[in-house]
Amino acid sequence: MKMPINLFKQALREGRPQIGLWVGLADANAAEAVAATGYDWLLFDAEHAPNDPRSVLQQLRAVAPYPVHPVVRPVEGDTALVKQYLDVGAQTLLVPMIDTPEEASLMARAMRYPPQGIRGVGASLARAARWGNVEGYLDQANDQMCLLVQAETPKALLNLAAIAETDGVDGVFFGPADLSAAMGLRGQPGHPEVQRAIKEGIATVRAAGKAAGILATDATLARSYLDAGALFVAVGVDTVLLVRAAVELARSFKLGA
Repeated sequence: MKMPINLFKQALREGRPQIGLWVGLADANAAEAVAATGYDWLLFDAEHAPNDPRSVLQQLRAVAPYPVHPVVRPVEGDTALVKQYLDVGAQTLLVPMIDTPEEASLMARAMRYPPQGIRGVGASLARAARWGNVEGYLDQANDQMCLLVQAETPKALLNLAAIAETDGVDGVFFGPADLSAAMGLRGQPGHPEVQRAIKEGIATVRAAGKAAGILATDATLARSYLDAGALFVAVGVDTVLLVRAAVELARSFKLGA
C-alpha cells in the first residue's frame, strides 16, 4: 500500500482556502452523513465533545471513502494522546490552548518520528500504517503530519509570531469563544476588540508563512476572515445545525396551532 497523502496540508501550503464543519455528535453515522455534503474538512472534537481515540477511530473509518479530510482535536496537548490519535489514522491534529513556542515545539515533535521528533514507533500495531502494510510508512509519515495549534489567550497573542514561526507548526487556529472570554469579553466573539485581535493575528500568522484558521458560524464573519487571509475556516457545527433545524421545524407547526 502507498502512503496516504495529506491533501489538506498540501492545500494549505498552496494557499487554497479549505472550508470545514465542526463534528461533535461523536457518532460514526453522523460523521458519515456529513462526509459527502461538500466540506473540505471535518473536525472531530475530543475537547468539548464526548470523544476518545476509539470513537474517533470509528469516525475516521466512516469518512475514509469520502473526499473530505478529517482533523482531530484532542482534549489537550498531551504527547501520549497525540501518539494515539496519529496511530489510529489521523494525519492532522488541532491542539488547543497553545500559549508559547515551547508548547508548540513539543507538539511538533510529538507528531514526528525520531530523530526529528519523539513519536513512539509502533507501526505494526497502528491503523495509520495499515498494520505494517503501508510501504515505507516510518520514512514517509513525518512529511504527511499536519499540526494546527490554537491561540486562545492574550498570552498566546503576545507569543503569536514565535508560535507561528515554530518549526513543524503548519497553522494557527484562533478560538474566538475562549479568546473573547480571556479578553474579558465572554460571549462576545464579534466585539470590535476581539475582531481586531483576530484579524491582526491572521496577518501575523500569514507573515510567518503559515496558515491561519478559525470557526465562525456567522456567514458574514466567516467571509470576513477569509477576506483577511484565513485559509481553513469552519463555518458550522453539527450539533448547532441539528438543534436549530429541529427548533425551527417544531416552531413552524406549534405557532400555527
